Amino acid sequence: MIPQETILVSLVNLIDRIPEPPEKKQRKRGHPNQYSNRLFLKALVIMIVRHLHTVNELLSVLAQQTAEMEQLRLLLTENGHYPSRRTWEWRLKALPERLPAQIGCFGRYLMALIHPWAQRGRAGAIDSTVLRANGGVWHQKDREKGAIPHSSIDNTEAHWTKFGWLGWVYGWKLHLISVAAAVWSPLAADLTPAHVADQDPAPTLIRELPEELRYLLGDRHYHADMVETACQLSNRILVTSDYGKYPHTDAGVEVRRVFHKLRSVAIENFNEHFKGIFDAHGQVPTKGLVTTCFATR
Repeated sequence: MIPQETILVSLVNLIDRIPEPPEKKQRKRGHPNQYSNRLFLKALVIMIVRHLHTVNELLSVLAQQTAEMEQLRLLLTENGHYPSRRTWEWRLKALPERLPAQIGCFGRYLMALIHPWAQRGRAGAIDSTVLRANGGVWHQKDREKGAIPHSSIDNTEAHWTKFGWLGWVYGWKLHLISVAAAVWSPLAADLTPAHVADQDPAPTLIRELPEELRYLLGDRHYHADMVETACQLSNRILVTSDYGKYPHTDAGVEVRRVFHKLRSVAIENFNEHFKGIFDAHGQVPTKGLVTTCFATR
């Protein structure tokens, strides 16, 4: 009898349908990777769905003698080989560096399918949103001493930031570029500790955008030389709020006001949908940088 495919197995199978960015050339020194990045994306799907936070937990669950786990072990086997514990650890740890390119590739693929700018201006909106880390918080006085006072502090990679009316928040920051059109779809994303400045990941995200996008809309935090240069190099126009006392009286203020409204509607609505779907209005449901990166992307 052929075992019925579970929802988890179906989700893992979907990873094979997601387009991947081209592999970087291997360094001359060291052995080439034996396993593809897709295999470790599949493992992260399993970790998120089953609420697993460590490689030990993942391998323990996969070792269960059930029909579902047998199917999953086959999906995590390539060329007759199954990764060792050490391989799982270092390849999963390295995944966040590659995920922005993965999201960018998937975003370009979606844009080619749905054509969101067929009848509208080719704009995208960039912004960040703060996510509270799971578990306890690591107070700055303890961080400076390198002391972890209690076991509920799982996310030592997270950090503090002051965020609007929420005040000081310990956690992560999701940096995102979304389509500013009738369809709100992510084009590029990155997750960092919360203290990272908004403009720092922006050039990396801009490099992953579809060629069709011509206007990038952001608030005043993106009014920075590094962001402006990244847009110029990719033949795009950066439109941001300007610094200075209100009301602004320069010639472009009315145009910026229209673009700012468009940016606000697109990115803030998308962020609310995201937090609602992934239950991220409070603490994120995942622990650690790797699983939180994948869950938010």
